[in-house]
Parts: sequence; C-alpha cells; structure tokens
Amino acid sequence: MSKITAAITAVGGYLPDFVLSNQILETMVDTNDEWITTRTGIKERRILKGEGKGTSFLAIKAAENLIEKSGVDPKEIDLVIVSTATPDMKAASTAAYTATQIGATNAFSYDLEAACSSFLFGMSTAAAYIESGRYKKVLLIGADKNSSFINYKDRATCIIFGDGGGAVLFEPNEEGLGLQDELLRSNGEGREFLRAQYGGSSYPITSDTFNDGSHYVFQDGKTVFKNAVFNMADVAERILKRNNLTNDDVNWLAAHQANKRIIDATANRINLEQEKVMMNIQKYGNTTSATLPLLLNDYESQLKKGDTIIFAAFGGGFTWGSIYFKWAYNS
Repeated sequence: MSKITAAITAVGGYLPDFVLSNQILETMVDTNDEWITTRTGIKERRILKGEGKGTSFLAIKAAENLIEKSGVDPKEIDLVIVSTATPDMKAASTAAYTATQIGATNAFSYDLEAACSSFLFGMSTAAAYIESGRYKKVLLIGADKNSSFINYKDRATCIIFGDGGGAVLFEPNEEGLGLQDELLRSNGEGREFLRAQYGGSSYPITSDTFNDGSHYVFQDGKTVFKNAVFNMADVAERILKRNNLTNDDVNWLAAHQANKRIIDATANRINLEQEKVMMNIQKYGNTTSATLPLLLNDYESQLKKGDTIIFAAFGGGFTWGSIYFKWAYNS
C-alpha cells in the first residue's frame, strides 16, 4: 500500500469590501503613497467593518467559499483548525464557533496561534492528522482581523496590516503529492520586538493601559525586518538543499506577505525568478495568518498538478519556517 501523504484538495478565500488605500492613510497619519510603496510594496489593504464582526466572520466566509467551490459536504469534515492571532474573544474558541456556523457538526476544532507563522504551522498540524490515517478531511483556515488591534495613528503598523481569511482542505493522497518536508523554528527572545502586550494574562487591560493605547500592537520595525529577511530566506534555502532541489525544480514561492523586500530577499536567496514568486501584498497588505491561503486562492488557476511550491513565513514570537509541498490538482 502506498504511503499516505497530506494534499490540499480545495481552497477558498474572503476579503472585506472596504478598501483602505494609501491615499486614505495619507489623511489619517503622517505618510504618503510613495513612502509606503517603496518600503513595503503595499498599495491598499482590506478592513472588516461592522459591529460584532470578528475573525470568525472572515473564517466562516472563507470556508463557505471553499465549500461552494469544491462541493464538499461540511458534515464529512473531521477537524477544523483556525490559525489566527486575533481570536474573537478570550476563552471561547473561534474555531468551534466557525465549525458550527459552516455546518461541520461532526468535526472537532481548535485555534492555533503562532503570529504570522500560524497558517504555516497549521499546515504541519493538519498534515500530521491526515498522515496518521485517523482523519480524512481537515479544514485549515487562516484568518485575522488585524484592524482590531491596530493604532491608526502609528504609521509603523497601520500602513502594513489588513484583514482577510483563507481556507484549504487537506485530504489523503496516495500519489506522493502534498506535504513533502518541513523546517519549523521559534525563538521566544524575539517577542519583545513584535507584540500586543496588554490584553493577555500577564498584562490585563486596565483603564490606564487602554487610555494610553498599550493594547495596540507594537513593532520594532528594523529588528523584525532584519530577522525576517535572514530567517525566512535561510529556512527556504535549507529546505531546498535538504531535499536536493535547485531553483529549476521549484515552480512557486509562496512567502508570507509582510513586506515586498522580505519576499524579494527570500526569492533572491534561492535564485528564483520573479515570475515564480506569488505576490498579492500590494492588494491586501499583511493579513497575518491569511496571507498564505489567500495566495493559493489567488493563484489557484495557475497551479498545476505536481507543481513544487516552497512556503515560507516569519512572525512574532519569533516564529518562522518553510515547507516543501507538491500541488495535487488542476483547477
């Protein structure tokens, strides 16, 4: 019997309607379109509006899009994982609510949080469940409502982040397609450089911290950029060498969409042509856990069965990693 591998068999995505362009940001904070574009590659990002609408709204919409496109029966889904850094609320599981709302009533579910690496780590987790032979359908969703903890007076962060959701379905494969290898890493010394410090158990929000804005996300841009450039490129190069792959063997680079310069540095490190680099940061900004599945959703029509995709991500914590993956279907 052939070895079971874990392949992606369907994708879906969702972006909110409201477009926050660089031109609008110019009216909100001391910045301009040229400054943002040259430093990040971002032209616009999507923002979720509406009272009470959180990450689960994005996750549900992305999952529903996948279900509609693929025709999968939600009741056949065994597990729903929501990778997110912005859960709806404390204690209550965003994934459990999402699963119920999409009709995945036979699934168990949970949230997975590793900042911008959440979806990448979720791929490893979903694949392990499939490879175990116990589960046949695992729905992995990456979704974040980053606007919920962004200070729109802080140009170091408000120009970067947007809201969005993406979803993929993992199923068993006996052709050797799907996840081939992974290299995942973390270093907790980095958490002081990218964090939303107040609102967790160590530092609950008080009236004083709320009034001075300490609950918003903070980023030491130079330190994060330096670490992201080195680590994302390093793991991408190492996973190629470990699997005896050259740049000619790689069809696509699917890199976390945090900054175009970081994506370019990763592509240059593995000598990959620009036409092989998936890119949508100009339209959506950094949607944290949603960037990788949104890339797959946007590029689905261009992906061919057997294509080699190198995934790479870097996030707060610090967390980072790379996955070597073979695409399983023609759209």
